[in-house]
Amino acid sequence: MGMPLPMAESANPPSLPAGKRFPIPAVAEADRNEVWVRVQLNAIFKALKSCPDCSGLGTLFETVVFAAGNPQAEIMFVGEAPGLEEEKERKPFVGPDGQKLDQILKAMGLPREQVYLTNVVKFRPKKGDGRFQGPTNRAPQEDEMAASLPYLRAEIEVVRPKVIVAMGRTAAEGLLERGGSLASFRNTEHSFEGIPVIVTCHPSYLLRQESEGDPQQAKAAKRLAWEDMLRVMDRVGMPVAEKQRKYFL
Repeated sequence: MGMPLPMAESANPPSLPAGKRFPIPAVAEADRNEVWVRVQLNAIFKALKSCPDCSGLGTLFETVVFAAGNPQAEIMFVGEAPGLEEEKERKPFVGPDGQKLDQILKAMGLPREQVYLTNVVKFRPKKGDGRFQGPTNRAPQEDEMAASLPYLRAEIEVVRPKVIVAMGRTAAEGLLERGGSLASFRNTEHSFEGIPVIVTCHPSYLLRQESEGDPQQAKAAKRLAWEDMLRVMDRVGMPVAEKQRKYFL
C-alpha cells in the first residue's frame, strides 16, 4: 500500500470498447484484494499510453501521469490535469500544489500514502502546439475530459473509494459532466455511480489567494476548503477532534 501506481505493466491491456466503457473483469468479492486492484490499474495505465481518443485530439502531451497512493483508499482526490512538475515526475499533485495538498492531508491526520490521487485528464494539456509552452499550464478542455473520463471511471470502479473529492471547478465539470460555478458545485450533493462526490477548491486556488488576494478573502477560502474536508472525514467515519473542527488551513 502507498506505492506509486502503476506497479508493473500487464502484457495485453484491453482496449476501450464501443460505448466508451473500459472493461473491468468480473471477480468474486473475496478476490478483490490489492493484487487484483493493481493488476486492473496497470491495465488501465497501459491502455492510456495508446489512448486513440486522447492522442487523436492533438492537444495533449504524450507522457501519462497516472496515479499515486493507496489503491484501496477510502478517499480519492481527483484533480483536473497534470502540469509541468507532474509531467516531469509522472505523479499527480507535486510541486507547490502538492505541498498544499500535503498540508491539508496532515491537518486531516492522513499521510499522502493513505489516499488515492489522480486527475480527470492524465496528460498535460498543450498551449498551441506545445513547442514554446515552457513551464506554463492550462486547464483541460471539455473534449479532453470527455476522452479521458472512461479511464477515470474505470479507476473509480476498481479502487471503490467511499468518497471522491473533486479538486476545483474544472475537475468537477469533467467528473460530473456538467457545467457550474465552484460555489454551486460546493453547495450541492453529488454522486458518481453511487459514490458521494464532494467538490472543493483546488490547492492552486488557495495558493493564489494567499499570494495575490486579500488576506481576509484568503482566510475565508481556506476555511471553506477545510469545511469540505470535515465533510469528507465525516463521510468516511474518521474521528474529528474539536481542535480540527475549529481549524483554519
